[in-house]
Amino acid sequence: MVIDLNKCIGCQACTAACKSLWTDEPGQEHMLWNNVETKPGPGYPRNWEDNGGGWNEDRTALKPGRLAERSEFGGEIPLNFEEVYFEGSEARLQQKAPMGKGSNWDEDTSSGDYPNNYHFYLPRLCNHCTKPSCLEACPVRAIYKRPQDGIVLVDADRCQGFRECNKACPYDKVYFNYVTGKSQKCIFCFPRLEEGVAPACARQCPGRLRFVGYVEDVDGPIDKLVNQWKVALPLHPEYGTEPNVFYVPPILPPKFDADGNFVDEDDPRVPMEYLRTLFGPQVDEALITMHFEMEKKQEGKASELMDLLIAKEWKSLFAITDVKVA
Repeated sequence: MVIDLNKCIGCQACTAACKSLWTDEPGQEHMLWNNVETKPGPGYPRNWEDNGGGWNEDRTALKPGRLAERSEFGGEIPLNFEEVYFEGSEARLQQKAPMGKGSNWDEDTSSGDYPNNYHFYLPRLCNHCTKPSCLEACPVRAIYKRPQDGIVLVDADRCQGFRECNKACPYDKVYFNYVTGKSQKCIFCFPRLEEGVAPACARQCPGRLRFVGYVEDVDGPIDKLVNQWKVALPLHPEYGTEPNVFYVPPILPPKFDADGNFVDEDDPRVPMEYLRTLFGPQVDEALITMHFEMEKKQEGKASELMDLLIAKEWKSLFAITDVKVA
């Protein structure tokens, strides 16, 4: 999957689509196999980037990780349903008690100094890595990669709840079900894929920002964005898991003064240092390519890259067999 961050508006439609389809059973209340985070920000679970996991520098051994605490996932928001709908003692529905935000901690909280505050949205799901640390860490080999498409799955019959996979995943995208005692995670909607239907998070996205296909397909959008144009990058490549979810980084807006005048186009509002911590040093070249192709398009010249990213026809996003409307 490739996700174009320049299109994401943080609406959480993908989160709702995934949640309603896959994680509505007991013990899954805290599970968001897909979520959208405000960046810079703590993410979900809170401060997941500080929990460790992944591989060491030479990719020969796993790095130690910690289990996220229950409080770092937030929780269900207590609403006054009884008072409004059954007792008639309250006129409107409202939150009963203060509590942490779930799928997007510190939502829409910007960084930087006025008037150059900034934030952007980062959708996240299991990266279905080429070298998944969760698979390596499982002592009973309950995690496996499907040979036909590389999707990483958990065999619930084999899982014994040791939670080593939870600690090993540096993206904190393997969840533990406290009711069943099993680990669970994003399955990349493989039952839909087998029917030629795109994953729910991608199909329900109103911004057309998710591309789905095989990186080996030289005529498909993934190969073009990752290998040919090199504008789609993995999140935290230093973790060593070789993710198969890639991101087109956000184009940098220039800074402006209190009167709304641009002051220095070489000093972007979003610090390049921060983008490098997310996507690695290749983000510099990716943004240069994006700006160059945008200028070509604005001048009325042809740009395959811009036409691909604009995706006027939604089916162009999905290089899977016989995509159906669902």
